[in-house]
Amino acid sequence: METELNTGKHRRNFWIGNAVLALAMLLLFFMGPLSNALGIWAAVLWMVLAAAGMGLIMSDQSEEPPAPD
Repeated sequence: METELNTGKHRRNFWIGNAVLALAMLLLFFMGPLSNALGIWAAVLWMVLAAAGMGLIMSDQSEEPPAPD
């Protein structure tokens, strides 16, 4: 029986997490103007987006890692 990891299929949380991380990366490109407008809250927003994206990606992981060869 193949696991979900071996088939290459990912659930919706994985793709949403990647989209959120892409948004966080885009936010880094505009960090200068955003920090002028929002102050320290621009960095806080980036940290929240990065944490949420990683949380979504990690929630897609299977319960047990594959056995080593």
